[in-house]
Amino acid sequence: MDIEISTPALLFPAISLLLLAYTNRFLTTGQLIRSISSQARTTGSKNLAGQIENLKKRLELTKWMQFFGVVSMLLCTLSMFSLFLEFHEIGKKIFGLSLITMCISLFISLWEVYISSNALNLELQDLTKQCE
Repeated sequence: MDIEISTPALLFPAISLLLLAYTNRFLTTGQLIRSISSQARTTGSKNLAGQIENLKKRLELTKWMQFFGVVSMLLCTLSMFSLFLEFHEIGKKIFGLSLITMCISLFISLWEVYISSNALNLELQDLTKQCE
């Protein structure tokens, strides 16, 4: 199978949007951490342990999502450069690695969404207890 230099270029918009979404996830997690930190200082609440652990996991996963997303973008760029220099076999292999790292990033993102939904369930449990 032959690929042209434009084939890896098709991933650029997708990777860029994913990195933007990952950055938004990171910023949101940072805001939640700051909010919980402030809440813990003012109220001294001890029932935040589950949320804190959840946020630690989410922060770590977001870091790895971003890492693999950026690696995918770099590999995509290297693939295009290899194809530009007419190293077609190397370019195809690097493009394949780019796709693999993109998939890893997406799987980690899926895991982070799962953990994020668990965090919301913790919030709902706390809210239910307060309403009772």
